[in-house]
Amino acid sequence: MIIIAGLGNPGGQYAGNRHNIGFMAVDAIADKNGFSPWSKKFKGLISEGTLAGEKVLLIKPQTYMNASGEAVGEALRFYKLTTADLIVIYDELDLIPGKARIKTGGGSGGHNGIRSIDAHCGADYRRLRLGIGHPGSKERVHGHVLGDFAKADREWLEALLDALAANAAMLVRGEESQFMNKLALSGSAPSRPAAPAPQPVAKKAQSHIHKARDHRQKKAPVSGPMADMLKKLLGEKKED
Repeated sequence: MIIIAGLGNPGGQYAGNRHNIGFMAVDAIADKNGFSPWSKKFKGLISEGTLAGEKVLLIKPQTYMNASGEAVGEALRFYKLTTADLIVIYDELDLIPGKARIKTGGGSGGHNGIRSIDAHCGADYRRLRLGIGHPGSKERVHGHVLGDFAKADREWLEALLDALAANAAMLVRGEESQFMNKLALSGSAPSRPAAPAPQPVAKKAQSHIHKARDHRQKKAPVSGPMADMLKKLLGEKKED
């Protein structure tokens, strides 16, 4: 048996938050693969089904993010499972939106949900991190993770969740490289505009000051029709 825990905060006010992408991921797995309706158990919501011939329990802890380990730990102990049977899906600030990474073990990276699971269950479980991007400064992190995904995020987010749900059996079988390739091919990461083609360097425009200096340096004609006109304009008498 495999437990896949998606992390987030319970309640409608948090449903669209970036911090709840783990909840969104397990919802997508349940919907795509015909899992049972969600029910309350282990201080969370659970849904059961089968992937790759393996019984799978999806869990969304309802203890709030900072105490996620309480719900996940209860489920592991009830089924007499170890961290080798656990996969946790959660948001990652240090990945650009739409990117994903998977690894076994490691530190919490400052994520309170992961810190809680490490404390209650141990650290040697598989971690699927889904990028939500960084707002640019530490002061803006709280508002960013607890803010809703923007409308502009919808395209890459739906593509990522669809690909994750469609290929969840690979995740259960431990085919991580193939699984990650499927996510990468989904086109979920927002494309960056191509750099514009280099343009020929234009000759530096002459400043107004330099232009004025050039005109001032030109000598006026001393004879001929133009010289006569200039003398009239300047009020000078024509020489005999």
